[in-house]
Amino acid sequence: MSKSRMEGSTVQLKCLYTNERSLGNKQEELEATVLLESYDIVAITETWWYESYDWSVAIEGYKLFRRDRQGRRGGGVALYVKEWLESEEMSLKPSLGSDEDRVESLWALVLMGDFNHPDICWEGYTARHVQSRKFLQCLDDNFLTYGVEESTRRGVLLDLILKNKEGLVEDIKVGGSLGCSDHEKIEFRIVDSICKTTSRTETLDFRRDNFDLFKKLLGEIPWVRALEGRGAQESWSIFKYHFLEARDQCIPKSKKSGKGSSRPAGLSMELLKKLKWKKDIYTEWKKGLTAWEDYKNAVRICRDETRKAKASLDLKSVRDVNKKGFFKYIGGKWKTRKNVGLLLNETGATVTEEFYYIKL
Repeated sequence: MSKSRMEGSTVQLKCLYTNERSLGNKQEELEATVLLESYDIVAITETWWYESYDWSVAIEGYKLFRRDRQGRRGGGVALYVKEWLESEEMSLKPSLGSDEDRVESLWALVLMGDFNHPDICWEGYTARHVQSRKFLQCLDDNFLTYGVEESTRRGVLLDLILKNKEGLVEDIKVGGSLGCSDHEKIEFRIVDSICKTTSRTETLDFRRDNFDLFKKLLGEIPWVRALEGRGAQESWSIFKYHFLEARDQCIPKSKKSGKGSSRPAGLSMELLKKLKWKKDIYTEWKKGLTAWEDYKNAVRICRDETRKAKASLDLKSVRDVNKKGFFKYIGGKWKTRKNVGLLLNETGATVTEEFYYIKL
């Protein structure tokens, strides 16, 4: 009962980029910050994730794309994208020329990351080291320009937002951090024509059901005569037909949009206010209105509060006798939710009937 349509329209996407040097102890603050600021895209480098981090990395309302460093500690990147945005992963390998051709055909490209060239003088567009000069030449060869002009780590500009078109990235702001990361966050907006999925899903509205009529309609069917001499599959088809017909008469449907996302469980308004307060303290420090120690104190308070909220929610989920709520909480924390995809029969045709799904 789900219908989707693709639309191309000019929108402004609110984005966040940050280098975290281990996201493990900052996941709760990340989730709270994403909710508070309503980002459309969140890009993270240095996640330090590995396979066991499949648990508790999902954020409701977002698709997660990730690539972990294999074989040793550190590294790793993650990209959270709002579900209403049409997004897909593309492999860039020498053997996959078709994807490389698709990348070359992209007319709007934004690259984010810690490129780690501290010796580059961006005002003069010069560099001392050979590797850094090659990097600048690569930018020129691919018509890429940089947008960040403030230092992002200890007085040095390491983290960059690169774009291939003027006006594609706007309103770049540097400042603040998740937890005690020594890299500053970068907020910006992508302004472009975006393909988005508008979901129009029909759901059963059980608040307006009429179960008395439902039982009456099913009770009036002469089941013995209707199913007499029928096989299991034919009997199931007859029962399903009458069941769904009665359901449609007794339980109305309502439409809901899949664009919005709800506040995560355990994330109180008080915690959101503290995170906003931390951001305000940083803004005051940048203007010289408060001391650095005041900002460090705000970071510590927010870190402790997010950890307390997470621990309180975990304890409540275990202590309360509420199986539905517990499994909803657990299920929402997995990286992905896998559904059964299309199945093909022996002739290669798509399977649609339940009987053949079970058989295959």
